[in-house]
Amino acid sequence: MGERLAEEVLLVTRRWPEVQKISFVAHSLGGLVARYAIGRLYDDSSKLERVGSTRNCFNEEKTEYSKQCLKQSYEAKIAGLEPMNFITFATPHLGSRGNKQLPLLCGLPFLERRASQTAHLVAGRSGKHLFLMDSDGGKPPLLLRMVDDSDDLKFMSALHAFKRRVAYANANYDQMVGWRTSSIRRQHELPKSNLIVNDEKYPHIVYVEGDNTSGIYNTESSNVGGQTAELEEKMIRGLTKVSWERVDVSFQTSKQRYVAHSTIQVKTYWLNSDGADVVYHMIDNFHL
Repeated sequence: MGERLAEEVLLVTRRWPEVQKISFVAHSLGGLVARYAIGRLYDDSSKLERVGSTRNCFNEEKTEYSKQCLKQSYEAKIAGLEPMNFITFATPHLGSRGNKQLPLLCGLPFLERRASQTAHLVAGRSGKHLFLMDSDGGKPPLLLRMVDDSDDLKFMSALHAFKRRVAYANANYDQMVGWRTSSIRRQHELPKSNLIVNDEKYPHIVYVEGDNTSGIYNTESSNVGGQTAELEEKMIRGLTKVSWERVDVSFQTSKQRYVAHSTIQVKTYWLNSDGADVVYHMIDNFHL
């Protein structure tokens, strides 16, 4: 899916060559697809820039800028465009394998183990990717590879190129994506209830964590056990090499709380309209 999205973006840029900037807004699995696509679309081609004044740099005899007045700079682009916002809503950035990362399973270990073994029967290759069960050609799971750069896919360089990265996460009632995985946090890093505040303009935005990279220096591991904990920790450390804004959402007082996974992006207005303030929050903070 990531390859198809990358191809579609390139088609759009060719059709409208006047476009100069690009942003991604993605929901759920779409956030992972977008992360893959930008890794494919990343370009840091160099360009020459003039240094100094025109009088000092212009060579009258050769009618050209002298080499001393030119410097080489690198400008990161996504599909040839200036990257601005990378925003995800309820995206399982750390996959669905860890404890309570798929809340529908109620945190029961035997159900979570069974889900890891059978996810591909329901969701195909995407299921394997989400539960870190893929090993194409003996390679590490795709989600683990996506927290670093490789020769042809610059996943982290692409994320770093954006002016801002934002993760909107449901703090509760999302049966499909857990709070940790959608907000890229360890369990002990989740906001405590006494820190949660309400905003009259955005009543379902309960906590906003500003742009920071504190996760880089936090070495305490997630307490979810065994190999899964190690994989999750690697992904957190990789993804927090760049700064993220985290916006926590709660529909606890809403009649639409049991469909929070869709309400956070107002998938269907008559069923998910309570999430409108979350969408407005995204729009009001969008960088143009």
